[in-house]
Amino acid sequence: MAPSTVKTATGILSLLHLASAAAVPSHLESARADCASVPAASKYPTWSQLPLQTTLPDPFLPLAYTTTDNAGGSANFAQDVMTGKGKNRIQTPEEWYSCRQPEIIQMLQEYQYGYYPDHSLETVKATRSGNTVNIEVTAGGKTGRFSATLSLPSGASSAKPAPVVINIGGMNNQPYLRAGIAIVGFDYTRVASDSNAKTGAFFDIYSGRDIGSLAAWAWGFHRTLDALNATVPEIDPNRVGVTGCSRLGKGALAAGLLDKRITLTMPMSSGVQGLGPYRYHGLSGQDETLENSKQGAPWWSDNTLGTFMNHAENLPYDAHTIAAALAPRALVIDQGTGDQFTNSKGIAVIVYPAAKAVYEFLGVGNKIAMSVRSGGHCDMSGFDSVLPFVTHILQNATLTKNYDDLGTYGSPMKTAFPWATAVPKAN
Repeated sequence: MAPSTVKTATGILSLLHLASAAAVPSHLESARADCASVPAASKYPTWSQLPLQTTLPDPFLPLAYTTTDNAGGSANFAQDVMTGKGKNRIQTPEEWYSCRQPEIIQMLQEYQYGYYPDHSLETVKATRSGNTVNIEVTAGGKTGRFSATLSLPSGASSAKPAPVVINIGGMNNQPYLRAGIAIVGFDYTRVASDSNAKTGAFFDIYSGRDIGSLAAWAWGFHRTLDALNATVPEIDPNRVGVTGCSRLGKGALAAGLLDKRITLTMPMSSGVQGLGPYRYHGLSGQDETLENSKQGAPWWSDNTLGTFMNHAENLPYDAHTIAAALAPRALVIDQGTGDQFTNSKGIAVIVYPAAKAVYEFLGVGNKIAMSVRSGGHCDMSGFDSVLPFVTHILQNATLTKNYDDLGTYGSPMKTAFPWATAVPKAN
């Protein structure tokens, strides 16, 4: 079969508009507002220019009004920033989608992921042979290659395309296939090494960049989706989930964040640099922190994140900010109460309800879910636990499970996000 070639769309801020019109309500996405100024790359505030925030940062407060030069001598500045009393907060969903969401995505590239490549400069060639899709990406005269493996449910055809979940690291396929959902996997190590080696298809093209493996794996998800859209008509390009577990859950989260074509993001047992909070890090499992995660695997993120080691509470965001930036697209978070490695309780009682406050502000509170289950780290039962929400989002099935039930973890820890008492009142 001759290869299919697709020219990708423009870079990261334009990438936000790759999805179908339904990704963001059209009357909101077209809105324009006077946005707060955003720093140029590498000109962002350092930890010493940001207030110490012992609670989760206010997601409605633009970065420009968070820096300490806004204090004006006030001894209450940090407290006001944390409690929703900062000046010039986002007030409407229109402002969120036009100003704050793009700002968050750029900020996360600066502070955590590294800057994502400009896809307008890439060409993707894809060839399908049976259940294998070979992918070749070229940019700047350099080429990277990897492949994906396809499993289609019974009855999937070009006339009746199936939704798809793209995963790295493996998952419990059969319940999804029986539910009519296609599964596609790719070898993430062929895209980017899980090491300081900086090898793989991504770095074959983008060697020398200060970009972490999480963003490189996200690129692998995106180029796989390009290839599926070009060669697999049995898959519906408008119903796409991404998933992975542990460090690969962190990668899946980055994939969902950086491409609005993704309908549902499914990070499993993701922990710090995923949906584990940088603050409130000792509630369950091992004491997973920015410091030990960055020391143990410095290649996951860019070098800038390392400058916040021992200053994590000066970060102008936390995991809830990443989750909130996915809205209005769907997010289901999976954590096991027996997970010895990640802070499952912190994710459930702090990150999830804080992110949900933003989803509810945007009128899409039903698009975020928390799966608290028994079992350990990367327990395959997690995929069964989230499946009712997956079928609800990807197939419009009736939701049969209460994903607000935090189980033995009890109720949200509202003291961790005091700004939620001052969520703007959207009309």
